[in-house]
Amino acid sequence: MWTDNQRAEPSAERPDGARRRATIHDVARLAGVSRQTVSRAVNDKGEIDPGTKERVLEAARLLDYRPSRFARGLVQKGAVTAGLVIPDLRNPFFPEVAAGVLEAAEQRGWQVVVWDSRIDEAREREALDVLSHQADAVVGYFKDPDDVLTRHLGGVPLVLLERGPQQTRFAAVGIDAASGVEEGMHHLFRAGHRRIGMLDGVHGPGPRRQAFLEQTRRLGLPVDEDWIVVCPEHSVAGGEAGMDRLLTARPGITAVFGFNDLIAVGAMRTARRRGRSVPGDLAVLGFDGLSLGELVEPALTTLHIDKRQLGRLAVEQVARLRAGEEPLRGADAWVTPELLVRDSA
Repeated sequence: MWTDNQRAEPSAERPDGARRRATIHDVARLAGVSRQTVSRAVNDKGEIDPGTKERVLEAARLLDYRPSRFARGLVQKGAVTAGLVIPDLRNPFFPEVAAGVLEAAEQRGWQVVVWDSRIDEAREREALDVLSHQADAVVGYFKDPDDVLTRHLGGVPLVLLERGPQQTRFAAVGIDAASGVEEGMHHLFRAGHRRIGMLDGVHGPGPRRQAFLEQTRRLGLPVDEDWIVVCPEHSVAGGEAGMDRLLTARPGITAVFGFNDLIAVGAMRTARRRGRSVPGDLAVLGFDGLSLGELVEPALTTLHIDKRQLGRLAVEQVARLRAGEEPLRGADAWVTPELLVRDSA
């Protein structure tokens, strides 16, 4: 067993002082054995002296060593398990993304563990802590910066969803919001709208808001941050509340761009309640392309995203990482929204 002094010594730190995931080499060095001996001990393979095995397991415990399922899969060609972290399964957007991940994973013979983080950053970090033990790779939506994710990830490969490839050092799959919003705003402009507001779904300069403001500047429209209202949640009710505030602050608007389709549907409900006809008095443009948009009256004009393709691309990124290849970059790692014109705008 270890003395108190020995217990104080084990460490797995990077040169910058940040904690990193302990490797099999760290355990071997601390226990004074070979890497092969560590492998036999932690995998209970026998053919190892009981005292040596106990020493190796104690070293592994002290270092919080977690054998990488990812690394074992490369050698054993066993079944792959991917962890999928979704922020809100009640929002119909995310089950479609999950369906794309599940379909692509099934084609490869992989298993998928789904975790609903409920739009809670603490639960996102908890998901990484758990899935780093259970999965060969993780795919999902995370708000934390790279350095925080690294501390909770434990070295397991990660693919971020809706994080621009230029915004992270991890592999990622993004949505080309700029191209989509440009097409949508030009559609509203050609229809004669010059006073266009936005119902945003996030605080701060997110990609959709940045694209909206960029297009208003290019089109010479009298829009600034005062024309943007952040909805309390990504839901129909959130859109209703946000639209109430926007119409009170800017009663002269003739069109509104919703952060997503649920918010846009809520905007239409509030507009009708306040005596505005859609699209006669107010045009409404959504973003997502949910099937819900076909069921409301009037049918919602939206920027349609191929959500299943987003999930399929994420699985492709995992496959590349497992094969030791470079992840997709640039346009290959983006899904571009397409304008779907219906009756609301």
